[in-house]
Order: sequence, then structure tokens, then C-alpha cells
Amino acid sequence: MKRIFFAPAFVAVISLAACNGGNENKGATTPTVDNTTATTPTVSTPGSDIPGIDAVAVTDDIALTGDDQMKYDKTLFKVKAGKEVKLSLKNIGKLPAASMAHNVVILKPGTDLQAFGLAAATSKETEHIPAAMAGDVLAKTKLLGPGESDNITFKLDTPGVYEFLCTFPGHFGTMKGKIVAE
Repeated sequence: MKRIFFAPAFVAVISLAACNGGNENKGATTPTVDNTTATTPTVSTPGSDIPGIDAVAVTDDIALTGDDQMKYDKTLFKVKAGKEVKLSLKNIGKLPAASMAHNVVILKPGTDLQAFGLAAATSKETEHIPAAMAGDVLAKTKLLGPGESDNITFKLDTPGVYEFLCTFPGHFGTMKGKIVAE
């Protein structure tokens, strides 16, 4: 059985490389190349990760309808931070308000939409705005029965993503959306 030893040859190559191959020009230095590239930090715009946001135009006039299928006709908007925005909501449904009222409640960023919606279900005396969480509300319309409308104005002073929902019991699961302030 033959054994081949590469170790002595390998050590010799490494030794020559370390000595600069026996180069007589001992004062010379090998130029180094910096292959790193400067990177500029990426600035993330609010909501840039939301599917479809690129196709949404900036507006200061939001018009929404709510229907008997517990849906808003639109669920994504883009506004300018610090600018006044007009929002109108119309309940285009036919069912009575006792079973199918609608509103729009805009929440502060970071508010737990699920917890807010669940608490709202038992807050009939305050138009389904939970008193303990009222500080999380930035703007809201009235609860509307069939054929009714409401208009409000508001400002979203800080760039970010603001969720909105209908707080009528059971509606927030399908009646919700986002407003991106940039």
C-alpha cells in the first residue's frame, strides 16, 4: 500500500509564500485592495411592507361605505402626516341598526386591534368604544344605521401605519383596514 505525504511540500509552499517567495525587494509592500463597499442605510417608509400600498395614491379625502356583508368597500389608504384628512362613511346596507350598524374607529399605532374589538362588543352604552381604551382612539365616526352617513376630519401627526375598524359586535374581524401616514 502506497502512502503519499503532501505535508512537506505544503509546508514548503506556505513558507515561501510567507517569505514573499524569496523576493529580494524587502522594503516593498504589497498593495491591498479594499473590496468592501460603503452602504447607505436604507430608510424604510411607513407601510412599505403592506401589499398593494404602492398602487395607493395619497389622499386627503377618504370615502368609505359599509354593507350588510360586514365589509368596507376599501381597506387601504395613504395620507400625508400632519395634514387634515376628511373621512366620510355611509352605511349602504338595508338591515336594521340593531343588528348591522357600522362605524370607523382609527386607532393609535401599537393598539391591539383584537383586544379593542373584543372589548368594544360589550360597550353598547358608549357606542361600542370601550371606556378603558378610549385613549387609543384617534378619530371615530358615529354608529350608523342603514342609509345613514357621517363625516369627520382628523390629522395623523406622525408618519406610521394606523389601523381602523368597525366596533359593532363581531364586525372587526372583516371590517378593518389601514391608513399609512407618510
